[in-house]
Amino acid sequence: MDTIALFVVGITVLSVLWLNNQKNAWLQNLLNWFPAMLFAYVIPAGFSHSTGLDLSHVLLHAVSRNWIIPFAILSVMSALSLPQLKAVGAKPIILFVSGSFAIATLPVALVLISEYFNANIHELFIAQGYWKGLVPIVGSWIGGSTSQLVLKELVGTPEPLFLSVLVLDNILVNCWTILMFQLIKRSDQLNAFFGITEKIPYFVPHAIKSNSRTPGSIAITAVSIIIVTVVVNFLIDDFLWRVILLSIIGLLLGNFIKRWNHSFVLKIGGILIITIMAILGLRLNFIGLSFPIPFVVVALVWIVLHYIFMMIVARVMRVHMAWVPIASMANVGGISTAPAVTATYNEEWMPHAILLAILSMVSGTAWGMFTIFLFGLI
Repeated sequence: MDTIALFVVGITVLSVLWLNNQKNAWLQNLLNWFPAMLFAYVIPAGFSHSTGLDLSHVLLHAVSRNWIIPFAILSVMSALSLPQLKAVGAKPIILFVSGSFAIATLPVALVLISEYFNANIHELFIAQGYWKGLVPIVGSWIGGSTSQLVLKELVGTPEPLFLSVLVLDNILVNCWTILMFQLIKRSDQLNAFFGITEKIPYFVPHAIKSNSRTPGSIAITAVSIIIVTVVVNFLIDDFLWRVILLSIIGLLLGNFIKRWNHSFVLKIGGILIITIMAILGLRLNFIGLSFPIPFVVVALVWIVLHYIFMMIVARVMRVHMAWVPIASMANVGGISTAPAVTATYNEEWMPHAILLAILSMVSGTAWGMFTIFLFGLI
């Protein structure tokens, strides 16, 4: 199975890179609706579905988490110059926090409102305890699997309900990722519609020095990335702290090593992101959904309202609309999918997506506890 999975991922990555380089008019029209990056998601899933093979537990998933994601984070973060952070400003962070706030509070609000429309729905969540299934979703969306498991224990989610939550969560996040790939490509149209004129400069070309494009600079950059990732992996066991440390080191390497090759790490980071997406695609599975319809409806309304709320905040602050899907994926998708969606619009924004995703990982459990507190008031 491991060999098959490796072969599928390899073919997928090569296919996506090939699609990205095609100039054919009809193919470009197709890619405008279905970005090449999405093929990294659906090709492995299509292979698994058509062959009936279960590739959701192959070794590649552990390799991705322990090695490929750290390599990608270090590469992408080292492409970010510190002046970029000042240029972006606080608005995207405020937008991101507003999305987290919406995720944490909306389930409580929706359950409260349901009492006025359908008492049976309110009873399902409160009397029958289905609200305990909503709290782990908050943790999963904002903080990831670790927060989800912590909150599951804190709130005492029954095992059968939690297993169903895992299935629904998987489906929603996968569908939402596909939708965000499409919506981020409409950012310029939304800016024009709302009269938003904010322009984000293209950072990397201005940050590259003349002596940072040589073969020697590539060698220095590549060796540094490998050594740093290996050392950090062996010294740090916790995934979150590993991500944070690699991000900090990446910023230092990219800003204080004069011969650091920014264009090289950005290209390598993009390829690694495609690889991560392809490995995630091996787990894409829409089979096994078993839920009361009201629970599914609440979850769907919940995630849509989260996006609408962020659009309103973006409109009020007059911030570039591309930040809405980026901040949404940093909340809902996390460290793997946020930069992938971002790359569809502008690869140079990937480091910012990672920064937001790190904030999400750090704050997920706290937001979930806030949701528990609010449910406790009902």
